Order: sequence, then structure tokens, then C-alpha cells
Amino acid sequence: MLIRFLTKIFIKNYDNTSSPSVRAAYGVFGGILGVVCNIVLFAIKFVIGSIIGSIAIISDAFNNLSDIGSSLVTVIGSKMSNQRPDAEHPFGHGRIEYISSLIVSFIIITMGFELIKTSFSKILNPVAPEFNPMLMAILVISVAIKLWMYFAVKFLGKKVNSDVLLATSSDSLNDAIATSTVIVSVALCKFLPPVIDGIAGLVVAVLICVSGIKLAWETIGTLLGTSPDPATAQQIADIIMSDEEILGIHDLIIHDYGPGRTLASVHAEVSSEKSAIMLHEIIDALEVKIMAETGIETVIHTDPILVNNNKVNETRELIKNIIAEINPELGIHDFRMTDGESRINLIFDLEVPFHFSDEERKSTLLLIKERISKEDERFSCVIKIDNKPSYSLQKK
Repeated sequence: MLIRFLTKIFIKNYDNTSSPSVRAAYGVFGGILGVVCNIVLFAIKFVIGSIIGSIAIISDAFNNLSDIGSSLVTVIGSKMSNQRPDAEHPFGHGRIEYISSLIVSFIIITMGFELIKTSFSKILNPVAPEFNPMLMAILVISVAIKLWMYFAVKFLGKKVNSDVLLATSSDSLNDAIATSTVIVSVALCKFLPPVIDGIAGLVVAVLICVSGIKLAWETIGTLLGTSPDPATAQQIADIIMSDEEILGIHDLIIHDYGPGRTLASVHAEVSSEKSAIMLHEIIDALEVKIMAETGIETVIHTDPILVNNNKVNETRELIKNIIAEINPELGIHDFRMTDGESRINLIFDLEVPFHFSDEERKSTLLLIKERISKEDERFSCVIKIDNKPSYSLQKK
């Protein structure tokens, strides 16, 4: 495979993809590859489109011109995201890669809207393009180049898990589809009204806008913060729960500060009877193991709970059952109990799905307190609402 051969030549230590410098080298290489190929494609399509008078081909040429800007942003973003952490940015500069993706999406969208305006003008004032078999053959070759770019850049993106490179590869596939549409439209102009050229140009422009909007939406979601990846969350949970002293976990949060810089925090339930020193050693060992197996720096907070108190255990199960009857989507953690003759405080966190409105949360809270008080009038609930999913898990 040509791209594998090229990475071996141009990227030092190409197999060490966990290294920030190697990741940056992949991004720069992918960006330069995009610049070179798109310059060639822009020149070819612009010349051909001008010779035969096709707005669809010229639109496709300017699509490649926007790709040149996208590739330059990829190069710059990859370089900047590899900067070391500093006093102002203690978690590094990895999110610059996501900002680069956002800039790329804006370039794509802007170019798409400009081409929509040009295509509408061509639809209102149609002129049939001149069909030239040799020039069309050159365009077919340009499709093959874009398909190669799709597979090559996708390979680079997967090697280092780069959102920018994967987005660029998807854009290359869209370009190949768009150019194929243009070739068909020019050929059809021999048999159909010349307005078909403007319509094809409009289709290409809309495809460009859609791909840009999709990329922007995905990137904004990453920058805002998303729920933990289920597979990653499960891997971290399995590592923590593998220790017999860990009774349960909850509130697992994963913070993405850019590729190769991910932090996590989680609460682990442990027996209150165990030595704090022993638990500290266990937690340290688990954090080291998670880092070694996932590359994620994790902070584990211990929540001590009573495990050999029958009354507390029975009350905890009673509360769980009551809440499950009210709504199976609800859950609890951090259950504590202060026992008194005339008053028994039940303290716990209530896991509530995100889709619950403020009114639903209030009414659910009142209903839970009412149902619990019916079990024993001495019960007094102190409940903290916690958004779900918090990724909780308890041992059977």
C-alpha cells in the first residue's frame, strides 16, 4: 500500500503512534498530502471547466480550493496541538485539533454557500457546456485521485485517532462523489436541456454545505463535552471492580482535553471498616493500572459505606426497591443512615435521567419522600439529585 510506504519514509518512528510528536507528524503529513493533491485537482478542474464552460466543474474546482485551506489548517493545528503544557494551559493544547476541525467546517460551509449562489445564477441563465471526451477522461482520473486520498488520509487518521484527518478523509469521499455527479451532468447536457449543468452544480454545492455542517456539529459536541464512550467507561469500570475491596462505582466522568490527553474521575464505594492506608494503596495501584491499559489519567475518590450493619443494608435495599417501583430509570448511590429513636435520617444521591424536566424532578422527589415516610414515620430523607448517566455499578 502506497500510503504505508510513504509514512515509513516521511514519518520518523511511524509505529510509535502514542507519542505526541509522532501524532503531530501524522497530522502534518496528512495536511501536506492534501495541499499537494488539491492544488493539482483545482488546477485541472478549473482549466477544464473554463475551457468547456461548465459551472458544475468550476464549482467542483473551488471545492478543491477550499480543501487546500482545510489542509493548511490541519497542518497548523497539528503543529500547535503538540505544544507542551504551560502555566496557562496545564492540560496541554490538544483541543486546538478540535478547533482546527471547526475552522475547516466553516471554510467548507462558506465555500458551499458561495457555490450555491453561482449555481442558481447558472440555472437562471443556462449555457450548455462543451463535451470533450479527453477532458472528461482527465476528470475521471481526478476522481481516482480523490478516492486514493480518502483511503490514505483515513488510514492516517485511524493510526493516530485524529478527528481532523478522519474529517478530511470523509470530505475527500464527498469530493469523489461530487466530481462523479459533475461528469454525469456534463455528459447528459448532450441529451438534456443545459440547465442540468446548473442543477448539478447546485447538488455539489449542497453536498459541500451538508458535509461542513455535519463536521461542525460533531466538533462542537466534542468541545462542549459528551457522555463517556461506553466501551472506554466499561474498561475503566472493569479494572476498578476487579479488586475485591471495591464494592461499587458511580459518577464516572471522562474529560477530553484532546487526543492523547484524557482525564477521568470516579467514585468508588469501599467498606468503612477497612484501613485508610490499605485503601490508599489499592486506589493508587488501580490508577496506575488504568493509565497503563487505557492511557487515561484517573482520579478515584473513595466513598466509605457500612457493609456489616444489617439494619443499614436492609434499609438501603428497601429504598432501592421503592425507587425502582416509582421509576426503573432512577437509581441511588452514597447511601448513609443516622439512626435515632424518634428520627432516622436517610442520606443518599438520587440518579435522575437528563430528560427529566425541573418539574418532574421536584414531583419525583416529593413522591419518593412520601412513599418512604409511609414505611416508617421516623424516616427523614436528605436527597441530592445527581444527573444520570453517572455510570454506576455495584457488586452483587
